[in-house]
Amino acid sequence: MRRYRESTGEVAERSERSRWRAATLTDRAAIGYGLLVVGLVAVSYVLGAVGWLPDDPSRMDMARLNAPPGAGHLLGTDFLGRDILSRLIVGIQAYFLPGLLAVAISLALGITGAPAIASIIAGKIQFLRQKSFIEAAHVLGLPTRVIVAKHILWYNCAPLLIIQATLGMGEAILVETSLSYLGFGVQEPTASWGNMVQAGANYFFHGKFWPSTAPALAILGTILGFHLLGDGLNRLLEPKSAS
Repeated sequence: MRRYRESTGEVAERSERSRWRAATLTDRAAIGYGLLVVGLVAVSYVLGAVGWLPDDPSRMDMARLNAPPGAGHLLGTDFLGRDILSRLIVGIQAYFLPGLLAVAISLALGITGAPAIASIIAGKIQFLRQKSFIEAAHVLGLPTRVIVAKHILWYNCAPLLIIQATLGMGEAILVETSLSYLGFGVQEPTASWGNMVQAGANYFFHGKFWPSTAPALAILGTILGFHLLGDGLNRLLEPKSAS
């Protein structure tokens, strides 16, 4: 029994290494960019939570309204003279933790996307039941609960849920920023990337493009990062379904 467990662990480890070696440069770049985005978002969330910011995000400087990027304000100021970089960092609070909770609840309770997730998991389980290592585990006398928990759910179905969660996080960010842009989400003076774009858009065609461009690029880069990470993991872990 012990020898079997050691051998299955070695096989799983070799399988993960071979998957990464077989991944194309594009897939590796997508996963790398996605992990970079997730890391930056997580670090920014912590910085905003503990208050380590370049400037007070609510402090108004009436002498520097819509000031361009410079030494004092790396991304400039908005229409009330508030530091855009600080408000970008604080704005992550509006969607990061709520987005994680929404995705976790969705996956746990099946509030949204339940048919798609259930179909993927069911198909994967039916496919794995026919594999030789499952039959070998039964022959060696492993309990069914161990086979299901370790070899089916953990090694094979858990990656699918991670992929779905990654893609769902990007969708949660898009929903929150869209609602804030339309005025139905986070309201001023609380910072949100969506309401920052909406407020800065009024000055875009007057040559003051930075108040709306900075949060818009942050939204685009973050959503793209989560989706590239999910797509890259999908191609790495499920090459047949991705093709």
